[in-house]
This record gives sequence, C-alpha cells and structure tokens, in this order.
Amino acid sequence: MKVQVRPGDTFWLYSQLFRIPVQLIEDSNPNVLPTSLMVGQTINIPGFIAEEYMIQQGDTISKLAKERNLAIDTIFLLNPNLNPNRLQINDRILLPRLVTDFVVDGNEAYDFGKLEKDLHRLVEIYPFLKVNRIGDSVLGKPLYEIEIGRGNRTIHFNASFHANEWITTPVLMRLLNEFIVSLVRGNPIRGIFTLPLYNRNRLSIVPMVNPDGVDLVLHGPPEEMKEELIEMNKGSLDFSGWKANIRGVDLNNQYPAYWEIEKKRKEPKSPAPRDYPGDEPLTEPEVMAMADLAQRKQFARLLAFHTQGREFYWGYENLEPPESEVLANEFAKVSGYDSVRYIDSHAGYKDWFIYIYRRPGFTFELGYGVNPLPITQFPQIYDEMLGVFLAALYM
Repeated sequence: MKVQVRPGDTFWLYSQLFRIPVQLIEDSNPNVLPTSLMVGQTINIPGFIAEEYMIQQGDTISKLAKERNLAIDTIFLLNPNLNPNRLQINDRILLPRLVTDFVVDGNEAYDFGKLEKDLHRLVEIYPFLKVNRIGDSVLGKPLYEIEIGRGNRTIHFNASFHANEWITTPVLMRLLNEFIVSLVRGNPIRGIFTLPLYNRNRLSIVPMVNPDGVDLVLHGPPEEMKEELIEMNKGSLDFSGWKANIRGVDLNNQYPAYWEIEKKRKEPKSPAPRDYPGDEPLTEPEVMAMADLAQRKQFARLLAFHTQGREFYWGYENLEPPESEVLANEFAKVSGYDSVRYIDSHAGYKDWFIYIYRRPGFTFELGYGVNPLPITQFPQIYDEMLGVFLAALYM
C-alpha cells in the first residue's frame, strides 16, 4: 500500500500507526532516506492494501477505525482531503486492510505462470521482498531468486531442480508466505518470533530451478519442440515422469563433484527424460545460474527440496563440517525424516556445494510415493518442512 508523506511524518510514526516493525518499512523503501522524508513523497507500507469503501448511514471515522482495529490517523493518511465532519452517505473513501490470508495456495498444480503471478502479488503487498533474475532457462524463462532479510548470514533454499518434483515449489513458496505474514503481524510461528530471524539472516530462495521441465510435466511439450521431445520420451505423450530439463539433461547431475563417475555409470548416454548428466559438467543454463549464485552469495548453508522418500542427505566425501551433523539432528527431530549421512551419489548441487565450500548442505526428499507426488500430500509435506525452515534460520 502506498501513502503520501505529510509534514512531520516519519518511518517510526508509520510503524506505530500500522503496528508493523520499522525495519520492514525501511526495507520496503530502499531508495528513501528515513531521516529526510519529503512532503508528498510516496512511501510503501508493507502488509496492507487500500480498499475502497462507501460511506453508510451512521458511519464516522472513529467507528470505521474501531471496527477494523485501525488507528484513526491511518484513514486520514490514505484520505488527506477527508473532512470527518462532512461525511456523506455514498461517499467513497479508502480504508487500509491488513492482509492476513496467504497469497500462495499450494494445493494446486503449480506451473511457471502460477509462480510468476504469486511473486508479483507478494512483492506488491510485501515490497521488502526483492526478486532477482539470476539467469534464464533453455526456453528463456527467467530463473528467479527471492531475497529477504537484513542479516549477514545467507541461507539458501531451492526447489524443482527436477521437473516431476514440482510440488516442492508451492511448498517452498508457502513457507516464504507464512514467514512474511508472521513478520508483518508480529505473530510467532510455532512459538518462534520471526523478526529476529529476519534481522539475523538473509534468505536466498530459488523456487523453480527448472521451469521448462515443470511446464512440460504439467502441460505437455511446446509446439516448437514437440516432435523432438516425444522422440526423446520414447514416443510417449505422457510427460508426467519427466525429470530433466527441456534438453533432456538432469540438472542435479551436472555439477563438477566427481561428475565423471556419474557420467560413466548413468545408463542414458544421450539426452533422456531422466538421469543423463550431459556431455560435460555445467553445460545447462539453469545449472550455470545456480553455480554462479552460490559463488556470488557465498551461502552459509544450503537446503535443496526434492521428492520423495521422507529422508534427507547431508554428507559428502567426509567434507561436511561438524555443524552439519548438529543441524541434521535437529532437522530429523522437527520433520520426522530419516537422516542419511552418505549415499553413493555425486554431481548434485548439494554435493558440489559441500565439495567446493565445505559448508552445510542438505538434500531433502519430501513426501513418499511415486513422482510426481499427488497434490493431496501438500498439507503433510508442508507441515513437515515448516519446522525445518524455522530451524535452518534459528540455529
């Protein structure tokens, strides 16, 4: 919601009027100096939207404010020319409304278009979120990174490396949504107040690493690649099991952490719906974007969401730091997932992150069953991952 600065207004005043942390107002207006607000300047108030209201018989500004648990001055802030003594029936004014519902539904097929729509709405309501374009997919879809927080410790989450594991994207987006609603309202999540987490950490979230693949699984092949993809899919029109990117390369088998071992033992020797590691490491644009992001942001820890198995992996070649085991024990407690230190696998994003940076990395296999998991598993998976999300920021 946008308001115009009046004489004497400050960020602190807005914080008190709307009962939201001043840090969120500051971060929603990154190009505004809090100490030199100018009359008439436009300011973003996060977590609120302005709704039109028609004056009814018996309405007063005091009554409208009380009914909505608002400070009276918030109404005058949105209606600078309002005369409270001259309200007329059918007059139209603006009233602020705190957004308490979630933008991200989650219980639905979640394609790239849905992701973009939710991102646009979230940034509109919560402008302390920053969305960066870190690269492009093979078909030119933007690869989005969401940044939130003001700490000096960067914690990274990602989802949908694999196309038929798209349920991980709405899970991650809903976790973000609950976190930011908690920040604005000041309500704890499972007894944990989130503003200290916001101040301590900077979150880096890539909610859909493989947008071309996700859309292929959910909608079928694009017309310009239809014949090529059907041939790669062994003549089948059913793409629900597709795991790779649109070029038939498994994005989580593309990183230079003993990649040559995966190359030698993987059965596909050419582009395929799954498991083909490419001709060389780091050939795919999605993979290069994620590697570059890790290098630029220097994550303190990394959590990658996959499906399925209700377990997570956290070791690699005995290169993981002692902190990893402490985190793994906590993640196992709050999620009920099995903690697995080592598996015979290489060339994944988590593997490479530990191999290069010697920092904690985790691959979570959400839910249980056959990919793609049914959306009916969303509530349970979300509940299991909420504790993991909080613990990753808290510890």
